Amino acid sequence: MIWGRYLLTSGLQCCRCRWSCHVVRQYSFLGLQDDVKSLRALVNPDISKIRNIGIMAHIDAGKTTTTERMLYYSGYTRALGDVDDGDTVTDFMAQERERGITIQSAAVTFDWKSHRINLIDTPGHVDFTLEVERALRVLDGAVAVFDASAGVEAQTLTVWRQAEKHHVPCICFLNKMDKPKANLEFSIESIKQKLKANPVLLQIPVGTGKSFTGVVDLLTNQKLTWKTKAMGEDGRVFKTKPLCQADDPGLLQEVKEARAALIEQVADLDDDFAELLLTDFADNFDAVPSSKLQEAVRRVTLARKGVPVLCGSSLRNKGVQPLLDAVTAYLPAPSERHHDVVRWYKDDLCALAFKVLHDKQRGPLVFLRIYSGTLKPQAAVHNINRNSTERISRLLVPFADQHVEIPSLTAGNIALTVGLKQTVTGDTIVSSKASAAAAARRAQSDGGTGKRHGEEATVILSGVEVPDPVFFCTIEPPTMAKQADLENALNCLQREDPSLKVRIDPDSGQTILCGMGELHIEIIQDRIRREYRIETHLGPLQVAYRETVLQHVSTTDTLDRTVGERRHVVTVDLAVSPTADVVSVGGSCDFAFKEEVESHLSSEMKEAVENGVHSSYLQGPLLGYPVQGVATLIQSVAMEPGTSPAMVSACVSRCIHKALRLAGGQVLEPVMTLEVTVGEEHLGTVLGDLAQRRGSVRDIQSRHDDKVLLATVPLAEMMGYSTILRTLTSGNATFSLELDTYEAMNPQDQSILLKRVAGLL
Repeated sequence: MIWGRYLLTSGLQCCRCRWSCHVVRQYSFLGLQDDVKSLRALVNPDISKIRNIGIMAHIDAGKTTTTERMLYYSGYTRALGDVDDGDTVTDFMAQERERGITIQSAAVTFDWKSHRINLIDTPGHVDFTLEVERALRVLDGAVAVFDASAGVEAQTLTVWRQAEKHHVPCICFLNKMDKPKANLEFSIESIKQKLKANPVLLQIPVGTGKSFTGVVDLLTNQKLTWKTKAMGEDGRVFKTKPLCQADDPGLLQEVKEARAALIEQVADLDDDFAELLLTDFADNFDAVPSSKLQEAVRRVTLARKGVPVLCGSSLRNKGVQPLLDAVTAYLPAPSERHHDVVRWYKDDLCALAFKVLHDKQRGPLVFLRIYSGTLKPQAAVHNINRNSTERISRLLVPFADQHVEIPSLTAGNIALTVGLKQTVTGDTIVSSKASAAAAARRAQSDGGTGKRHGEEATVILSGVEVPDPVFFCTIEPPTMAKQADLENALNCLQREDPSLKVRIDPDSGQTILCGMGELHIEIIQDRIRREYRIETHLGPLQVAYRETVLQHVSTTDTLDRTVGERRHVVTVDLAVSPTADVVSVGGSCDFAFKEEVESHLSSEMKEAVENGVHSSYLQGPLLGYPVQGVATLIQSVAMEPGTSPAMVSACVSRCIHKALRLAGGQVLEPVMTLEVTVGEEHLGTVLGDLAQRRGSVRDIQSRHDDKVLLATVPLAEMMGYSTILRTLTSGNATFSLELDTYEAMNPQDQSILLKRVAGLL
């Protein structure tokens, strides 16, 4: 009733099911007094008490299970969900519950020991790597979950690189310590070797495998033990007691050595702590207070000199509460993260749109990370990237698929907004155009650089890098009457998922769907069927090749055309040549003017030449795939008075196509990094199959009783590989794929591809 009264008086309400849902029931557990001030603290807590974190890991490492336990122990849920049962909070999509994997990152907000935690559970599958990228872009810290029996796996390395790119401090959680093959030393060593990180071990497990019962906290020398799940315990209650002489002598010695190593390691990484040791505890390192050690570990973590390592078993309900304590103790508050752009906006609103969802009733729902200022419903905001002003009709706090409406939200929080019709992922939202201009002036006076939009220089938050798709296929509606509905569905899905690309084939008029992998495209088709009630037909999956040139070529072309009574004449002289990054992922194409050419062209004609160059790069001379790794030099542009910019663009484009044909085309194919974990008895069979797929083995490593095969293989050879691998190994192998680079096809394979595309094979 307390919460209900506050909802009615402040405008805060559960937007779907009023105060009957578990979202609002959470607040009845908090025992708050009936005063508006304390209740408003739930919505806008002290910024130093906020933690914006993400859970990231390789697929099946236990991210969603760990998230589920966090929600349960914080009082957000009343029952433990299970991935296998399909009843977890953050995996709410039908496709996620059927497959037991995370597809969309889901945000949820809960409280833990006077701290507000905004948590995003991210996918582990490489096809949905953009979900991880855009979550880490707006988060202040991350929890990396590891399978303690496998250590660092393929996708672990990918998400770790993404966290490093955004300078996100991390905590490592060694999950699944109850597995028979769980190995603390192996996991620590893999973090050192593969991630090139500096693990700071804060806990020692008590027992191994099925006998794993708890952990010892090296900072406090406290032993934390949980009862087994078989005894009906949910892990909420655990015993905490100091280590004593009655404990296992082997454990006592291990803890003593580990704590001494921890103190020495932290002293090497933190000068203040080293000075404290030398001045106050030079004779007895064991007397170092746990509070001083914890402060030093926090400084090391925030400086990204080391990563705290904890261990537990989320499925068996052990070790999650200390992990939550570590999140609040070691990961940064929003105010501890440095953002120049925010400093220039001062107290004005500055937020980044990092995710869009579509709701049938409310339209697009835009997730915003608020960096400064306050966000309120019914407020008009300015989108710098779109140069448009929109009005926020409702302001919500996300709780997975449930949302709570709130009257305002301050800096440091993650908000969900209704009413932003034009905003997409990566857009910067500010209070007004005048606010953006004022920030630009401050940036220039501080020596900062603004990005140009239209005629004005503005400062914007950096967006999200969207990877290029590697697969594509045609998609058709069941009838022409459904074509408009399909286009609407694809537009909505593209706005939600920027890694999904849709284009129209200029020759056939067919709709082409481009995605990050087989699973990605399969999920898109399933969502169109379930959410938009359209039974679509997909054509065969095809690989997204690239094209480049082999040699330097110069050429000239003249366009002479009369449109109406106006004659347009333009002559272009240019040269194309291959560049050094021809085979890199996302390799770009460059162009430049000769100095004497650039000096006599107007800005309008320069823009026309640039448009012609970029349009010509969209289709290569061999198969019509995009061109990469090509440099174009504009040597001369001569035109008669009255020639339109459109004709200049057309002439430049035609001249480049001519040069590309003369320079000798080369097809580039995407090559994947493949990691296969397989038993030794099936290793020879897998190696033989890879040889037939034009695979190249890089390394074979041992992981307990299994072998880890690292190889590179062309993507075109990996169609349906999961089914083949299951057949070859009787279902006892797992694999992961990640785009590595583009490689030039050999002449024989390229000839076969050209004949197949031409219909000659």
